[in-house]
Amino acid sequence: MPKDLHVSVLLDYYGAMLTEKQREVVDLYYNEDLSLAEIAEIAGITRQGVRDSIKRGEMTLRELDEKLDMAKKLGAMQESLEQIDEYLDKIELYNQRYCFARPISEDVAKLKEITAKLRG
Repeated sequence: MPKDLHVSVLLDYYGAMLTEKQREVVDLYYNEDLSLAEIAEIAGITRQGVRDSIKRGEMTLRELDEKLDMAKKLGAMQESLEQIDEYLDKIELYNQRYCFARPISEDVAKLKEITAKLRG
């Protein structure tokens, strides 16, 4: 069964929406890289049961992502925060080289704190 590693990311975002058993099986398969046989032994179900649970979990995760689109939105937000940080660095460098206005340095520091908080 080929692995779509994007499922691991979706599991981080939407894993709480799966049943406990589905979440455990999908996590073991994608994040712990266990085989179907190894998971079957741990979960006490057949390999076919593991495969079915993984497929149902994948389908649920993809449907949730399609509806909520959170993974794409968070990725875009991370990219935007990186761009903001790059511009803040440029402003800070310009300020240090040419005018060194303390209020600008303080505002840049505050904005960097805000972007750090948004990253979590």
